[in-house]
Amino acid sequence: MTTLAAVAVTTATFLGMEFWAWFMHKFVQHGPLWFLHRSHHVRPSPRPFEHNDLFFLLYGGLSAALIITGDNGQRWWFWVGVGIAAYGTVYFFVHDVLIHGRLRFWRKSQNTYLRALNMAHKMHHKTTGRDGSVEFGLLWVSPKYLEMARRRKKTINNE
Repeated sequence: MTTLAAVAVTTATFLGMEFWAWFMHKFVQHGPLWFLHRSHHVRPSPRPFEHNDLFFLLYGGLSAALIITGDNGQRWWFWVGVGIAAYGTVYFFVHDVLIHGRLRFWRKSQNTYLRALNMAHKMHHKTTGRDGSVEFGLLWVSPKYLEMARRRKKTINNE
């Protein structure tokens, strides 16, 4: 497989994972698998690990299987596995570390985009039930939250 093809497959997979994560979150995690995802909506979580963390094992296992069987990058599915792993890594740092503070080495950011993501995710958690939530994505953020973050930053800078 050429380098260009590998980069294209990895990038397409990474971008596709945002849609897949949104779909799974909205229709599966807030649907039939709510019994696992519910643990994530309980705050503060009484344990370091939640039932919701089992989704990491699913995607991590899939990614590992694709990489292991991908003939050291010669097969296209190796690069799909790399794209899933890359998305999972970004997901971990943005969602678990930055937004939820599950590890305390990255404090709240003043970056407008990251603040907008945080605001959108906080809106998602305003409801503790499976129904009525909004904002199911991770990296794509509604323009209204970007505008709110810009206004807030401008207000802070003018004080």
